[in-house]
Amino acid sequence: MGTATTQPAGPEKAAHRRIAGVLGVLGALLALMLAGAGPASAHATLDSTDPRQNSVVATAPQAVTLTFSESVSLSGDSVRVLDPAGQAVDTGNPAHADGKGNTARVGLKGGLGNGTYTVAWRAVSDDSHPIGGAFTFSIGAPSDTSVSATALQGAEADGLVAALYGTGRTVAYAAFALLVGAAAFVLLCWPAGTARRPAQRLLMTGWTALLVSTVAVLMLRGPYERGSGVGQAFDLSLVRATLDERIGTALAARLLLLAASGVFLSLLVGQLGQPPRPVGPKPEDQGSGASGVSGASGEDPEEAELRELERRAAERPQREVRLGLGVAGLVLAVALSATWVGADHASVGIQVWLALPLGILHLIAMALWLGGLAALLVALREGVGAGVVDRFSKIAFGSVAVLAVTGIYQSWRGLGSWGALTGTEYGRLLLVKSGCVVVMLGVAWISRSWLARLRSAPAEAAEVEQAELPEPVAVAAHSEDPLRQAQLERQRAALRSAGRDRGLTPTRAGLRRSVLVEALVAVAVLVVTTMLTNSPPGRVAGEVKGESTAGAVAPAAGGAAAAPQTEPGRTVDLKLPYDTKGRTPNAKGTATVTLNPARTGPNEVKLALDGADGQPVDVPEVQLAFTLPDRDLGPLPVALTPEGTGRWSGTAQLPLAGTWVVSVQIRSSDIDQTTPTQQFKIG
Repeated sequence: MGTATTQPAGPEKAAHRRIAGVLGVLGALLALMLAGAGPASAHATLDSTDPRQNSVVATAPQAVTLTFSESVSLSGDSVRVLDPAGQAVDTGNPAHADGKGNTARVGLKGGLGNGTYTVAWRAVSDDSHPIGGAFTFSIGAPSDTSVSATALQGAEADGLVAALYGTGRTVAYAAFALLVGAAAFVLLCWPAGTARRPAQRLLMTGWTALLVSTVAVLMLRGPYERGSGVGQAFDLSLVRATLDERIGTALAARLLLLAASGVFLSLLVGQLGQPPRPVGPKPEDQGSGASGVSGASGEDPEEAELRELERRAAERPQREVRLGLGVAGLVLAVALSATWVGADHASVGIQVWLALPLGILHLIAMALWLGGLAALLVALREGVGAGVVDRFSKIAFGSVAVLAVTGIYQSWRGLGSWGALTGTEYGRLLLVKSGCVVVMLGVAWISRSWLARLRSAPAEAAEVEQAELPEPVAVAAHSEDPLRQAQLERQRAALRSAGRDRGLTPTRAGLRRSVLVEALVAVAVLVVTTMLTNSPPGRVAGEVKGESTAGAVAPAAGGAAAAPQTEPGRTVDLKLPYDTKGRTPNAKGTATVTLNPARTGPNEVKLALDGADGQPVDVPEVQLAFTLPDRDLGPLPVALTPEGTGRWSGTAQLPLAGTWVVSVQIRSSDIDQTTPTQQFKIG
């Protein structure tokens, strides 16, 4: 009876206090992180410039000012101004104009001559992604200009830095999944696993990899933003500048959370990994006639009930520890996931209030599924059976359901249209990720068939069922029968020694192989996920790059031979069929863009819109722009002057030779819009 009223021992009370302390720290960090994740618009875009793009000013301005759709972070070379000969004429060190976070201003040197000047800019938008572009303006009158490719090279990240930065982000995602998924697996499915060295190594691998990758991303962020070499990763001034940004705050918070997670892991292994206190019959009952298995014939029902109460009382401290660790682990997982969600696509754009919590759910569900697969591989190697796999199967099913719901929402939010699914890099990566997930689900179905075989094979399942039970339960259930107890100990010893690759039965080996394939495909999913977070959402890419919001896109560079080679000094006509899917007469037709003389420098541009019947049509809004993707130049909009129904003219400055993309954004009604594009080459 005394056992039934036993209170948690001193170490268990101390563990409860430590868990409460960890929860308090995690809650405070999470609140601070989410408080800084305010609404914004996804991927900053250049709204206006002073001087205006393609404008001609009478006298040289004292400065160039850029205004963006949202706040941006600047570096010492974020805005560069180049004269017609390609020489820098800015004073350097741009700053926010009048303290406004959505502006960038750089001063100009005195005595500038007439001609066309190119402004190359690079900044970091509020969603932590670098953005860049270029435009031109003229002083006095337009002129020919020659801007070398090296002058615009800063608009792109260094190749090695970009590769290392992307690798660091991928490792961080994988480590997060491993840490959270493995911890959840041992808490919910395999508590005895915390006493096994392979499971402990798995947990520490996830924690260490996340720590190292976070530090690496923090140090590489500065060179990645500024397009400098990997040697600048150790520049402490760049690290300090990164810490002042939204993503730097998130990375710093992640490091603090990893310190708290170290305490959590020590509690997890120290408490759940302790050998249990055996619960057996009272001394006076030893050798009595009721020494059989609990509930056997001849045992006093009151005695059986008393023994059950004693067993539950003995398990109560362990249950309380598991509950406390489970709550602490959940808060920790939410806080860690917020370090990604609070500084990425979900923190900006539409419906931020909904995207943030759904993004956190998406990451946690991903970790429970993918990280749990890695833990399941270890558990199968350690000899667990159908019971553990069944429990994880239920968790995985719920995780997949959450991933499906949140993934559909994220796809709608990021794409904005069906056309962006195939017409943008973001959409194509999303298709690849969806395909990998479908493959994983197919392999998971195969795993479930192996599990059904294991469950229906008594010779295999019965050997491990007792090993899967919490230790106090197994000991209490059979402690009265010495022969049965000895048999159980032999089975556990056999499982520990023979549950390796060489000792696996065919059914268990098949299950482990299918889980391994799932884990390998999961690595591909994590890689594509990293690429998705580094790509502008399709909804934004269609606006920034001039890609169609209704499905019309430019062919890839070097792809189809649809890009006509223009001969310098001659006029070229580019015909772009369009269809806004509207019901008005002007919803479908052909846009004709005429360039003269079709060479580098200023070009006279004429735009004509003709309906399906070949007659000129008028539309509420039309915009024309040119982009040079190979040099990350543009879009360079053209100021259009109406010249009658369906006719406009203007001047386009095309400073470099190469394969250009012309885009015509056509809006036939308040809601119907499309942006046909076409490539053309200037030699």
